[in-house]
Amino acid sequence: MVALWNTFLFQPLVNFLIFFYQIGFQNLGVAIIGLTVTLRLVLLPLTIPSLKAAAKMRELAPELAKLKKKFAGDKQALSKAQLELYKKNGANPAAGCLPQIVQMVVLITLYRVFLTILNGGELSELNKLLYPFLKLEETTVLNTQFLFIDLSKPDVINLPGIPFPLPGLLLAGAVVTQFLSSKFASPMAKKQEKLAKKTEGKSDDMMAAMQTQMIYLFPLITLLIGFSFPSGLVLYWLIFSLTMLAQQFYLNKKMVK
Repeated sequence: MVALWNTFLFQPLVNFLIFFYQIGFQNLGVAIIGLTVTLRLVLLPLTIPSLKAAAKMRELAPELAKLKKKFAGDKQALSKAQLELYKKNGANPAAGCLPQIVQMVVLITLYRVFLTILNGGELSELNKLLYPFLKLEETTVLNTQFLFIDLSKPDVINLPGIPFPLPGLLLAGAVVTQFLSSKFASPMAKKQEKLAKKTEGKSDDMMAAMQTQMIYLFPLITLLIGFSFPSGLVLYWLIFSLTMLAQQFYLNKKMVK
């Protein structure tokens, strides 16, 4: 399994990153942006159905809230009514699971890719992973400087008198973009939480509250990761979230029309 992962995912991503580095002005930041946009395009066939399913579920949220209130004391009847509503409107709540799993696997792989390249290891070790036409000269020094940020280090600011680091511009942008993306994906979360509190027995309070908490959880995780990991990974997450937000906005606008 590990050998397959290395051969078909890890090694190709390393080579794609170096490929974009070589055609991207010898700048690792440009390479990361190029790789991220390319990955988003490759994953588009998986992403679009997921976004459509999320948009459909947002559209059905008021109806689902009414059903929860109507069948508050009968879980079996509620489940049957929900299935009928999904079938009638062509909705599938599980449609977004596979893309999320794929994206998480890619993110974990990219984490190892960035650590391999950003940690300043031996160039000979990196060359072992590269295809023959992409191998680097032994005297090559990878340029990890992107704008004013060293992508091999965390994007944090240490100010005199403040005992803890503050997020840099890149990290702050990634956190804000992740929050907006999560917020845009769950515009009915607050409304569902209020309706859940009015439901007899309050049986769905926990689920509604979890939906609201997820809006804040992912940005918080992004922030905590950014304090410890190389900012190259933060740059990837920023571009990833920006493209996701753009896709969500476009698709939502298109479905409304």
